[in-house]
Amino acid sequence: MTKTILIAALFHETHSFVEQGTSLDDFSIKRGAELLARRGDASTIDGFLEVADEHGWTVIPANDYQAAPAGPVDHSVFVQFTAELLNTLRDSLARGRLDGIWLSLHGAHVTTESVDVEGDLLRMIRTVPGAETLPVFGVFDLHANFTELMSEGANCLVAYRENPHTDSRDMAVLSARLLARCLNEGAVPRMYTRNAPVMWAPPGTGTADSPMKDLEALARQIEAEDNGIWVANVIGGYSFSDVPSAGVAFSVVTTGPAEEAAHALDRLEQLAVDMRELGQPPEWDLDAAVLDIKSKSDEGGPFLIVEPSDNIGGGAPGDDTAVLRAFLRHGIDNAAVAIADAEAVAALASAKPGDTVKLTIGGKGSKLGAGPLEVEGTFLRRSDGKYVLEDRNSHIVASRGVNIDMGPSAVIQVAGVTVLLSSVKMAPADLGQLRSQGIIPESLKAIDIKAAVQHRRAYDKIMRGSYTVSTPGPCTSNIATLPFRRLRAGVFPFDA
Repeated sequence: MTKTILIAALFHETHSFVEQGTSLDDFSIKRGAELLARRGDASTIDGFLEVADEHGWTVIPANDYQAAPAGPVDHSVFVQFTAELLNTLRDSLARGRLDGIWLSLHGAHVTTESVDVEGDLLRMIRTVPGAETLPVFGVFDLHANFTELMSEGANCLVAYRENPHTDSRDMAVLSARLLARCLNEGAVPRMYTRNAPVMWAPPGTGTADSPMKDLEALARQIEAEDNGIWVANVIGGYSFSDVPSAGVAFSVVTTGPAEEAAHALDRLEQLAVDMRELGQPPEWDLDAAVLDIKSKSDEGGPFLIVEPSDNIGGGAPGDDTAVLRAFLRHGIDNAAVAIADAEAVAALASAKPGDTVKLTIGGKGSKLGAGPLEVEGTFLRRSDGKYVLEDRNSHIVASRGVNIDMGPSAVIQVAGVTVLLSSVKMAPADLGQLRSQGIIPESLKAIDIKAAVQHRRAYDKIMRGSYTVSTPGPCTSNIATLPFRRLRAGVFPFDA
């Protein structure tokens, strides 16, 4: 008989230490048939739908709430989301057979009232009569802060295995195929989890480098050694959520004995503890990095200045001016900086190409950064800020798909620096961001990158060199300085 699967998505990475909260207006919301219309957009939803079509499943689309990383979410958003989802679930159960539920989640979602949104969601699903034993499968971001409640409420959640997240759709496909295995074989797995006493800032969670590279290799080895283990998840954690579970974690999906799952988790945890120091990569002084680039005047480019403290993908505002100031201070020519500043874009509404403009840009989103900067420059062009990702496996495609909207945008030239001003912050995970605005990244000497790792798939292939710099900001890599109140005791580097 045809299987019937309910699907939903809830995606937010919540930074507890930034000033801006997240409201309902910040969410992109799709309901019902709008979810089915995501076929072909390379998102996790699209990955699930591919498998659903392969197996001829009847899909019941509930809702899809997505917002960019930022501060704590108003709890009323979660109340609205769950009310819609649970109503769809109850209606589906009342109308006939429902065979399973598939979810696309982040895993580091915090509201003004909940420190474990995904766990609370799964618990609420299980309270619906008829859903107590339904197979619940899904996909989630490896930057989750995984909890026992998440493990108890789901049968199989599959984490992305790559950072940058080039495999988000692939992992959605895998999780959906494991759901098909469950339905076809009648074997219902369960999850076990372990929170390691380790936390790494985002620069330490890139999977091309140790320690994450070694942990992912061990996870694949564990899967190969034990047929009962369907999935071994390595969860790098998200170091800017003030929650008890923040940090590195592991989960195992298995139909085997609990003792074997515990042994697998022991091995993964021990490796993370042994390699904990490697999760804190060194960073350059900003001025030293810029001067080093200037000394390489005959070596072409582009050279990257990577500033994790203003990491857009980590919840920072993406408007800090520290790197722009350094480029101007040291006379760097042929450089580019992208700054999210809707006010500055609006101030240029009447400007014509070639006009000399004076305005204040950036520095509005965080008190920790370099602050606003007054500049005089030349207005070059404006656009609606829309573009299509060049790379369908880009880090940001998981939730957004391939069609990106930065909002009204403008480009100005300030001395030797081309400045892209956008109304909506956008992680620099795809070369199409600059190219769509008339900026050719390959031709530049230096580029400011407001990211930690997610830029690497796009920019590593064109860069001449890269400098990760230490600057003040909300996504500081010095996480031991953050004012955690809820974090469990004994976590490195807090209790080194």
